[in-house]
Amino acid sequence: YLYSYSILRRRIWTMMRYRGSSTSRRRGVCTSVWSLCVLAVVVLSKVDEEEEHAHPDPNDENHPGMIYIGRLEGEKDEDRRRVGFDLDNGIKYIFGTGFDETHKDIEEKDLHHEHYGPDVVRDVPDRAHGKTREQILHETRRGKLDLSKGPKPFGWFEEHELDGGAVPPRVVRVDPFFLDESPVTNKEFGKFVRATYHETEAETFGWSFVLSSFLPNAESLEEAEVDPEAEDWVAVDKAYWRAPEGPGTSYKYRESHPVVHVSHRDAAEYCKWVGKRLPGEREWEAAARAGHYGPKNRTLYVWGDDQTTEAAKDYANLWGEGDFPWSNKAEDGWQATSPVRSYKPNKFGLYDMTGNVWEWVRGGKHKSRIVRGGSYVDSLDGSFNHAATLGARATLHGTTTTGNVGFRCAKAPKRRLEYHYVYENEEVDPAAELVMEGADGTRQYPKKKMDKYDEMLYEDDEFDDEVVHDPTKPRPDERRKRKRVVKPRTLTSDEL
Repeated sequence: YLYSYSILRRRIWTMMRYRGSSTSRRRGVCTSVWSLCVLAVVVLSKVDEEEEHAHPDPNDENHPGMIYIGRLEGEKDEDRRRVGFDLDNGIKYIFGTGFDETHKDIEEKDLHHEHYGPDVVRDVPDRAHGKTREQILHETRRGKLDLSKGPKPFGWFEEHELDGGAVPPRVVRVDPFFLDESPVTNKEFGKFVRATYHETEAETFGWSFVLSSFLPNAESLEEAEVDPEAEDWVAVDKAYWRAPEGPGTSYKYRESHPVVHVSHRDAAEYCKWVGKRLPGEREWEAAARAGHYGPKNRTLYVWGDDQTTEAAKDYANLWGEGDFPWSNKAEDGWQATSPVRSYKPNKFGLYDMTGNVWEWVRGGKHKSRIVRGGSYVDSLDGSFNHAATLGARATLHGTTTTGNVGFRCAKAPKRRLEYHYVYENEEVDPAAELVMEGADGTRQYPKKKMDKYDEMLYEDDEFDDEVVHDPTKPRPDERRKRKRVVKPRTLTSDEL
């Protein structure tokens, strides 16, 4: 482009000095100027095309009331910036329970990104113990399975008996995301209900679970039905988010408290309405640990490893030292739910990541949806209910609604759109198929049976063996039109 520009510039200067007729001189100058304009248009279109294919800068994106969770660069707080998507900007940390000491065996370098050259930001993830990606992939796919304890069903998750966290702890990675600073409140959920006329599943079924000690009428406890797996929770008719303890109670003086008596579907519908989604389980724990990712600085709680009520009362709304469920001394100031942002946030600025209410997250099955974080009925050491650690985890039926389960929303940062070409009649995959994958990552697609019509097309296709075309560009076949569409972003995960 610069060479063409210099040639055109020299040509214009020559025509200006040309001593021929003025008409010829003007014609030559106009032709050169027109060529220069065409060149400028080509250069600008090339720049626009490069900008279109570039990832948006994550430093330019912010959402009110949300915290960015992702990899940062810079030593001082005022110099710290978000790493862009042209590099690996995810987070690696030790996921799972804090009571299992095997996390100390994980080496610190397994969490670090090994880099090439002097630039410490340009690094390659998932490289452990000096092994290449190919070696790790081969060991994972060709390694022997431990069947000593019998086969495990799909989605098997081994839980610790105290906090329900994953056993054993393991290194996982999550992409950057935004997360709400605090759980969704009654006031915020009320706006959603009034705008969409949404009916919660507690209203549909006509009842919800309430803690037995919170019943306004003690006589109803004798005739009430209880949860067979948690006898302290009573099924109360007409209890829902507007009447947390049943008829005669109201949320009016609790508008800043987390909304409760919402199911997994209710939470997902709200997040969709505000243009967000539920966070993943690993995303949630990455945000809760707030930088305490390695074996050296990993702690049980936000405030450290101290299991005393005196240390916890400034950070979390838990049951305390009283006898559950009838005696809550309220050392932290509240006997049930508390207003959001009542306690100190973690290092990332997130509130109520431990205690107050359990929070729905993505994943699980309908009969076994996942909640994280613990609630006001949980203890510090797991002596009753769950131990409210950073790895606290439980599963509930997707339609379960109780007085101690709420949620918060997440949002993925903007990324560039990727395109590919499809035939006009093949935009949607008609059916799923089983694909075998070799140890080197190559995929072997099964051969499909062809009918007579397909065989005729196959014999008449002149492009099968003679022409090898680029799949990212339209195939030179006028009989079948192709068009450019947005390529769906697919993530593979074992987070169920």
